[in-house]
Amino acid sequence: MIRRTFLGTAAAVMLSTTAFAGGHSMDIVDTAVGAGTFNTLVAAVQAAGLEDTLRGEGPFTVFAPTDEAFAALPEGTVETLLMEENLDQLVAILTYHVVPGAVMSGDLSDGMMATTVQGGEIEIGTMDGVTVNGANVVAADIEASNGVIHVIDAVILPSM
Repeated sequence: MIRRTFLGTAAAVMLSTTAFAGGHSMDIVDTAVGAGTFNTLVAAVQAAGLEDTLRGEGPFTVFAPTDEAFAALPEGTVETLLMEENLDQLVAILTYHVVPGAVMSGDLSDGMMATTVQGGEIEIGTMDGVTVNGANVVAADIEASNGVIHVIDAVILPSM
């Protein structure tokens, strides 16, 4: 897992918070697009055919990896996942980042397990900051009209 320096994390939190201000009137997809730091995630959601779902009624909780998180994957991973023949794997990875319902940071506890839309479980940690399967939550409780986004610094992968 790649950890950012304190300055990088602080900058990401400030940028994310500013970009998401007033996000209540926008759905999860529009909120992510408006932030400008989720271009890879939005492209993957569109390629996987999940855009309409994430614009739907919800509510959804999305643990959203930043562009930097996707860039930290081994070279060629994103391009491979975006290929049509890998659509099922892409959908599985993306839906592993989504939990049904609106789960706010105040609802989390250390060691908590949450079932994802993909069907797998993710583990929440609250010691020394909030983590999801080891990925750091760098901005939390970004409300959208159909759920909430928590920004994470790594792509979390389901068991395949």
